[in-house]
Amino acid sequence: MPKLQTLFLSLGSNLGNREENLNQAIQLIRQNISTNLSISNIYETEPWGNLNQAGFLNLILKIENSSFVPHEILEKIQKIENELGRVRVEKWGERCIDIDIIYYDDLIIDDARLVIPHPFVQERKFVLVPLADVAPDWVHPILQKTTLQMLQDCPDNGWIKVYERL
Repeated sequence: MPKLQTLFLSLGSNLGNREENLNQAIQLIRQNISTNLSISNIYETEPWGNLNQAGFLNLILKIENSSFVPHEILEKIQKIENELGRVRVEKWGERCIDIDIIYYDDLIIDDARLVIPHPFVQERKFVLVPLADVAPDWVHPILQKTTLQMLQDCPDNGWIKVYERL
């Protein structure tokens, strides 16, 4: 039996019913990857990279006891994005759902299809703030800093606030 892993996924949405898009993605992740999830608060955030678009809703999922290897996780999350209507038009453009692998245990992967840890984690408050909800003391395997240390050092000045559900 393979060793069970811990991974972190970042979910974001800025098109359509953003909260429903996140909820549907979480349900599909439960069905296809693992039911053992910890979910951060939802945060409303300024877009990153391409500022000429609507704000995002973002959250982090901590998934424990996954038996899938990183490339299998990538295939599964891309299938979920496609199922929910994700269309890739431009880098950092608008999207109904975006799912990124932030960490997979303390693995370091850098190949043509996948980079783990996510190469921009330390630069993005929209990742670090919700990550601090579920893993404040998690150590980045390359930078050797905790989530809270990276958040303190983060150069991102974009706005971020807890999403108020109606």
